Amino acid sequence: MTQLSLKQFLLKSTAATLLTLASLSCFAADDSSIKMIDPSNFGIDQQEIDAIQTQMQAAVDGKHIAGALLMVGNNDGVGMLLTAGTQGPDDSTPIDEQTIFRIYSMTKPIVSVAAMSMVEDGLLRVEDPVGKYIPEFAELQVIDQETGEASPAQNVMTVEHLLTHKSGLIQAIFSPDSALGKMYQAQIPSDGSISALETAQRLGNLPLYFEPGTAWHYGHSTDVLGAVLEVAAGKPLDALLNERIFEPLGMDETTFYVPASKAARTAEPIHGEMADNTVVKPMLSAGGGLNSTTEDYARFANMLLNGGEYRGKRIIEEATLDLMSEKRIGSDVSREYFFYGNTGDWSMGFHLQPTTADANGPHNIGWRGIGGTLFVVDRENDFYMIYMEQKRGGPRGAPFDNNIAQRVVYEAIRN
Repeated sequence: MTQLSLKQFLLKSTAATLLTLASLSCFAADDSSIKMIDPSNFGIDQQEIDAIQTQMQAAVDGKHIAGALLMVGNNDGVGMLLTAGTQGPDDSTPIDEQTIFRIYSMTKPIVSVAAMSMVEDGLLRVEDPVGKYIPEFAELQVIDQETGEASPAQNVMTVEHLLTHKSGLIQAIFSPDSALGKMYQAQIPSDGSISALETAQRLGNLPLYFEPGTAWHYGHSTDVLGAVLEVAAGKPLDALLNERIFEPLGMDETTFYVPASKAARTAEPIHGEMADNTVVKPMLSAGGGLNSTTEDYARFANMLLNGGEYRGKRIIEEATLDLMSEKRIGSDVSREYFFYGNTGDWSMGFHLQPTTADANGPHNIGWRGIGGTLFVVDRENDFYMIYMEQKRGGPRGAPFDNNIAQRVVYEAIRN
């Protein structure tokens, strides 16, 4: 065989390298969850887009937020992707779909889907007592909110109660002045210094706010669910989510803690403080611990919109997703502590908010994070929406936020 000259070798190597890079580039583009399509596919016109962009920019200019992103898409592609501002008050990097956000309670639907996939596989049952997995929940007590005295619970707390927030568990931040809220403050660290299982064990030794199944209250239900999943699966929650959700969907930017090499991509708030998400701690919070990008979360939202499947990868059966989307706050369940009062409902892992003036539905599903994020999946109208910002508190009256984002998207689609 004739030996190649150095020049020929370099030319062939260069050509091969360019071909490889081109192939990688095409693969990366094809692999993205964001394929832009015309906004008219959603009934949105340029005038409406310009108006929304102006409102988003006004929130940035008014120093309410450093930056924000709004996306509307479906299985065909993304019809609207708007950004305004930067990743943080001292950061000139523009917000984009690769910016990392602390999604807080938008973690809950991901964990709930993982739980129901385990139900499908026979590793868990929704009617299982929580005490089957965490013995501290075997003999629960309920606190008398007037006297502070505790008495044995009459109902058994089940996995379904955790999924539906009817467990009787609360969270100190949502009930700081109650006797039980003060017990939580004393017993449950908020700094992530103990694991989810240790947190659940401590919660099991404290009384409940009410009898399981009798009322709705936001709190540590999903954190305890995460601990249950770890016991049932015999593996840590991050490994379980990687196996059941993130790897099949290609969500390789969604993690409990952000590698230091990606820290520069994390959005930071103007108002309020948020923990350093690069510092790894024992707690893997199923209730609010994940960080993600818009590009990543779009995969999860699209999967839900598509009945549990994304690009040939089935995460959950459509019948199971339908079950998860059913109303779970019946007439026998107190709405005293429900965020939306008599409006909407709660399912096994999602909010249910009516999409028309009819309170009975149809409903979208989704949830929001305390740091300003929101996602909505509307199967009736065939779209998902993701809104990302980072804010904890600050002045009222922002020209744009997650509530306004949802409203203007629906107005644009309907006009």
